[in-house]
Amino acid sequence: MNDSLSLFGANRIFDTIPMPDAQVRFMHAFYRQPFSGTLMERLLQEISWRQETIVLWGKEYLQPRLSAWYGDEGSRYAYSGVALNPYPWTETLLRMRQDVEEATGYRFNSVLLNLYRNGQDSVGWHSDNEPELGSMPVIASLSLGETRAFRLRHRKRKDVKQVSIDLTDGSLLLMEGATQAFWQHAIMKEKDARQPRINLTFRTILDREQGRR
Repeated sequence: MNDSLSLFGANRIFDTIPMPDAQVRFMHAFYRQPFSGTLMERLLQEISWRQETIVLWGKEYLQPRLSAWYGDEGSRYAYSGVALNPYPWTETLLRMRQDVEEATGYRFNSVLLNLYRNGQDSVGWHSDNEPELGSMPVIASLSLGETRAFRLRHRKRKDVKQVSIDLTDGSLLLMEGATQAFWQHAIMKEKDARQPRINLTFRTILDREQGRR
């Protein structure tokens, strides 16, 4: 891949999203066209996409999206009855991880990819608060393709309004601190969203002893 800074947005500065009990920052055009489009095409072709079966309220459902889990050896992850062993990093994912780490100052050992094929694909309200992520996980969420609204709601305070962030092509969202403890997020179905979108959430899986802390 070309290492030129022209692949990135002009300023690469995070904007802070004002939210109580949370640390959320957002960067437009972390990657820009045509490079973001090239990455999208590579991921569509290279990633081992699957439609997982999840368990909710004791019943099994097919996820309304495709997904894949990549990472360091041993970075196993489980949610909603799905147990994931990582595929090894691809060259494309390693480059993207390096870029995200340089921009955020964090180190990540895994990434969950979700492919929203059209506006009928979605993800319901949830928090990324599984034990293996630790008590205050850092999640770096990179979006490619179709713009989708990322909605957040406070888990405990009804007086706090929901937040909606348009995750545009090439944008990077960073969730830190107590965000996962106090907020849930979702991608709702959107009839006007016709083109595919890929979302990559870079994470750090802790060992079992660290996850209990």
